[in-house]
Amino acid sequence: MNTENKMTRRKAIGGLGLGLAAVAVSPVLNAAEQPQHQNFFALALEDPTTKYPRPPFIHQNQPWPALASKMDPRPDHGETSYKGSGRLAGRKALITGGDSGMGRAAAIAYAREGADVAIGYLPQEEADAKEVLELIKKAGRKAVAIPGDIRDESFCKKMVDTAVTQLGGLDIVISNAARQQSNQSILDITTDQFDWTMKTNIYAPFWIIKAALPHLKPGSSIIGTTSVQATDPSPDLFDYAQTKAATTNFVKSLAKQLGPKGIRVNGVAPGPIWTPLQMGGGSTPEKLKEFGKDTPLGRPGQPAELASIYVQLAANDASFSTGQIYGAAGGAGQP
Repeated sequence: MNTENKMTRRKAIGGLGLGLAAVAVSPVLNAAEQPQHQNFFALALEDPTTKYPRPPFIHQNQPWPALASKMDPRPDHGETSYKGSGRLAGRKALITGGDSGMGRAAAIAYAREGADVAIGYLPQEEADAKEVLELIKKAGRKAVAIPGDIRDESFCKKMVDTAVTQLGGLDIVISNAARQQSNQSILDITTDQFDWTMKTNIYAPFWIIKAALPHLKPGSSIIGTTSVQATDPSPDLFDYAQTKAATTNFVKSLAKQLGPKGIRVNGVAPGPIWTPLQMGGGSTPEKLKEFGKDTPLGRPGQPAELASIYVQLAANDASFSTGQIYGAAGGAGQP
């Protein structure tokens, strides 16, 4: 290489260094002088009171467990609206109840943010689950189907093992699946029904998290779906409300236990959300007609409106959030 070429390279590298230095300093020194024609698209404001359907809704109910695909109107899980930006690239998530509701919304969002996703669901919910799995694959991510009943401890362990094997690891666990049945009186709840709710909502998360924990590394996240019922229970959801109070407390307790290990634990507390949970006995047909009307926004929420919360709680930039409960209740309920 001749002297002229050496000088040319030296000047070029020197010029590059000065250019990088200018870029690094300019946001601080010349923020006011930055060009205003950045490549952003203006987003129109959306009125949250009219963004989604409002009551009254048509009279409807379904045999348990209900399907999202048979609801009218169909819930929005973000199928066409959620746009990812790679916030969870390379992550591996297990989501229980991933066929519909908040679990489905989280599964779609996670896949579009770059995560591979395994979903647990009841065999009776296969029709809804197939739709979710196709959406995950369409996002270019790996989709794993794990049907079964989480009231069975051995299945819970098998579900985690399957997710770890099929995904090649695990670093996000969303404990979302739940049972909710409306009963006007405690006298109407049999011991078998009470046990069913407790096994689904309290025992299963215990078994799943216990099986998953050995696979979770620092930076992993556990997210529980709790409810405003934990702090403002309805009289007809006596058993369900208890389990959501338990979920809220497992989040806070486990966050303290796992914080030193670098594993974050948080919860999402929805208010009235338009999901199959209500259609299959979680609410009466009469209440469903006016579902969500008593919120300040005057309507129920849609699962898609909570998807970004589940993304944020799993993302690296939420690294100081643990033991927190994030509410989404249309202006009603706590937290």
